[in-house]
Amino acid sequence: MKIFGIDTTSTFLCIGIYDNGRVYEYNLQLGRKHSVLIMVTVKRILAALSWQAKEIDYFACGSGPGSFTGVRIGVAAIKGLAWSLKKPVISISSLDILAENADCDGMIVPAVDAKRNLIYASIYRNKNNSLKRVAPYMLLSTDDFIKKIKPGSIIFGDALSLYKEEISKHLKGARFLDKDYWRLRGGNIIKPALEKIKQGRLNTAFDIEPIYLYPKECQISKK
Repeated sequence: MKIFGIDTTSTFLCIGIYDNGRVYEYNLQLGRKHSVLIMVTVKRILAALSWQAKEIDYFACGSGPGSFTGVRIGVAAIKGLAWSLKKPVISISSLDILAENADCDGMIVPAVDAKRNLIYASIYRNKNNSLKRVAPYMLLSTDDFIKKIKPGSIIFGDALSLYKEEISKHLKGARFLDKDYWRLRGGNIIKPALEKIKQGRLNTAFDIEPIYLYPKECQISKK
């Protein structure tokens, strides 16, 4: 079985690859150049693997939340590949992908800077390397984030570069992982992708949807 996964919701282009039990990843800091380099990079990786695109069994996509433009680029790329090759798609929240960075038991909270003094977050329970989401995907003010998160939780993500001091002041016993845990990694796409394949939770190029948590700003109203 072959899986090819892409996440472009942050400043990194993250690509995760599964090849019959082996996992590879490619992570490149692109800033705002995803649209220019994504397909060039995909072609180079396929060539390096000696894969033809038609050999891929499943495409996986980091579907947000994250950079509005970044989310659209990744989802559009996966839609194009999956549609042209008639392959199924696995949609994975980028918060789920980030949560896979945590390598310790406890309540896990990825916290991503959503701009406008807001935070993208969710809550997971990690036990014996088994990660389970126990809260919805949320867009929160710092005050609401502090109210939602339990004392002693393990928090990480680039929102800490802005709000760590305030969070630590009001959230007793919180643990903060360092910057090595803050960025998305392509290899982390594979584990949740395999779980969704096992559960039969698949999409097509036509029904995959990005996760936007700014609904008023990100939807086109119909007259």
